[in-house]
Amino acid sequence: MPRSSDNFVQQFRAGRRVSTPILNIRTPDPASSIALVTNAVKPETTPLVLWDTMRGLIGLNELGREEISRLLGETSPSAVISPVEVLTSFFRAAEDTVLFLSNAHRFWADPAVIQGIWNVRDVFKAQGAMLILLTIPGVTLPPELAQDVLTLYEPLPGPQDLERIVFELYRSADLGAPDIEMTKKAVDALIGLATFPAEQSTAMCLHREGLDVRALWERKRQAIEEIPGLSVWGGQETFDDIGGCENVKRFLRALIAGVEPPRVIVFCDEIEKAFAGTGTDTSGTKTEMTGTILSWMEDREADGVIFIGPPGAAKSAIAKGTGNTAGIPTIAFDLSAMQNSLIGASGERLRAALAVIEAVSQGRSLWIATCNAITNLPPELRRRFRLGTYFFDLPTADERLQIWEIYKAKYSVSGESPADDGWTGAEIKECCRKAYRLRIPLTEAAQYTVPVSRSSAEQIKALRQMASGKFLSASTPGIYTWDENAPAPISSRRLRATGD
Repeated sequence: MPRSSDNFVQQFRAGRRVSTPILNIRTPDPASSIALVTNAVKPETTPLVLWDTMRGLIGLNELGREEISRLLGETSPSAVISPVEVLTSFFRAAEDTVLFLSNAHRFWADPAVIQGIWNVRDVFKAQGAMLILLTIPGVTLPPELAQDVLTLYEPLPGPQDLERIVFELYRSADLGAPDIEMTKKAVDALIGLATFPAEQSTAMCLHREGLDVRALWERKRQAIEEIPGLSVWGGQETFDDIGGCENVKRFLRALIAGVEPPRVIVFCDEIEKAFAGTGTDTSGTKTEMTGTILSWMEDREADGVIFIGPPGAAKSAIAKGTGNTAGIPTIAFDLSAMQNSLIGASGERLRAALAVIEAVSQGRSLWIATCNAITNLPPELRRRFRLGTYFFDLPTADERLQIWEIYKAKYSVSGESPADDGWTGAEIKECCRKAYRLRIPLTEAAQYTVPVSRSSAEQIKALRQMASGKFLSASTPGIYTWDENAPAPISSRRLRATGD
């Protein structure tokens, strides 16, 4: 199996062969990119120079140090702290020189920097030299440079890269080699991290007794949540903790047990609110972000499913429980939290989040979106969720019986259940929770509940009419149908009383 970095190295060498003068490397770990480039060239014949705003110019090999001395003369390399000075000095760079510019995206807002970068294009092309702009994932090149700069993406380390890290750290700790099962668990916990944090996390969690995989997962969770708009769901609920919705649970169980199962669940709650304004926002930010997600899902053939229904009907519970049932992480995806007032920053955040999801999923993500109203969703977005749209109606009497048993056991409450016609699973859960906290009977706790079927009766009716004959049913096989004139289902309390 090729390493994830192999394709990057091949692309870099191809660019080097045709004397590409300016290269933009979008990387989560600049030190890793510098190491890959260094290994991809011939250091014995290639001057390698790095610049950053704190240390100035640094020769990465002997030829690089000689080149700095030749160009600067008696000027101290550490005194060159302006990218404009660097670009001006290296206008006369020797053949085959490679110059790295650290955090280039922080400086190209300056017109002089943009001009300096553009000025070296033809000169470096003739000399076989190369300017490498080290930038973070998601940044966008200034329009003045977009046609003159080749962009490469250094991917996050893949399974083989992470296996190597684990083996090397075990060996350096004199612990021998980890077994196959431990290596697999470690890679699963590390996938999605850049090289440096992966090495640091493994080292911190490695003890004489072996590798603490749970601690490794916790460090990964913290690293993912540093990305604006991403968080890892920490609940433990599985499908066994959720009553009803048997049809959608059956489908999802088959999906996670089938061929090429997902490696991560991406949970988008209330997706209609997240994408509100697409096509009508005056700034164009939301429209651009929507387009980025559409392209990403299409290019990677990402699977998706939409859950629609009234609040409290277990949409979010099923979405979150899918990951725990499958034994894979669930990442909450909040598009609104990725928005930023700075021009271009929202897109950068979104692309950084998608890069993490791509690495964690290794190309196999399952997107689950919930919504209370689907008509506002862009049609092209709905088409990306190609696995279907499921309608979650209020639970039937049989489903409510099941839900009562689950939450009575969870909160250690007993006694007669109240009349529950039109109750959602969330309302049953809250009734049991109130009875537990207030130390009162369930029938008394029910007096503090107003079912959504009463408070939002017209909205639920409209949802049912809209969904009937169009979407799959979350509870029963096939397409959801609703007949307004059908007799109301018998209450679960009456079922128990009559034995029906």
